[in-house]
Amino acid sequence: MSTDQAIGILIFVVCIVISIGYMLLLFLPAFEAIRIWIIAIPVFIAFLAVLAIGAWIGWTMATTPPPKPIEELEKLQKDKQ
Repeated sequence: MSTDQAIGILIFVVCIVISIGYMLLLFLPAFEAIRIWIIAIPVFIAFLAVLAIGAWIGWTMATTPPPKPIEELEKLQKDKQ
């Protein structure tokens, strides 16, 4: 078994364990008092992730210089010939 396969199996097992734990916390009556937090925390994390991606896209667009106009590129290409 290669290292990549071992890491893949580890990721798979961790995801299964977390999903089973999440379902147990969500649906067992013993955890009814914290059920709102069980739902709210992953939604909050996902919301922050979407905002972080949006901020990264905005920053990239704001700091990337605009492309040269086509006329200037055509002139440079003609000068090379």
